[in-house]
Amino acid sequence: MAKKKNWYEYLWVVSSVYLILGFFNILFAWLGLICFFIPLIMSFSGGKKGYCNRYCGRGQLFSILGKRFSLNRPIPKWIYSKWFRYGFLTFFMVMFFNMIFSTYLVFSGERNLKEIVTLLWSFSLPWAFASSSAPVADWVKQFAFGFYSIMLTSTLLGFITMILFRPRTWCVYCPMGTMTQLICKAKYKEE
Repeated sequence: MAKKKNWYEYLWVVSSVYLILGFFNILFAWLGLICFFIPLIMSFSGGKKGYCNRYCGRGQLFSILGKRFSLNRPIPKWIYSKWFRYGFLTFFMVMFFNMIFSTYLVFSGERNLKEIVTLLWSFSLPWAFASSSAPVADWVKQFAFGFYSIMLTSTLLGFITMILFRPRTWCVYCPMGTMTQLICKAKYKEE
């Protein structure tokens, strides 16, 4: 008899649906904040990486896709290194704060809404087809375009490393995983 799956083993569906919804209406990008705040809240409150180990839908998605598409080669040591993980976290945070600043510029009226998704922080893809006609402020839309850019880029990076190495290679250098690990280390030092 097959073991019954827990509800959280299906969170890969949520990650997939999130990416698909962003193609149709950019405002769905705001839902990605759930994946941003829950791991931080969990690590602050419990001092553990439970989100990464159990609830991360993206990691689950890479595990599922990796069964079919991964070359399943060992993950290079440099990906595990502190300089790479912390360097990637720093770079990721710079891009995140750049997105916040762009949102602020639209909010303040110093810049107009740019209906583009930037893939790999370099390639601007016209995304106006997914812009919402909802009566919301342009800064709300600008944040959505920026956040979706980050989520799509990180998913693409995870997919590339999933193909080249083991399925969950992304989990080794994921900025959220690195942040929660730092939080957990700090919490356990205090105790």
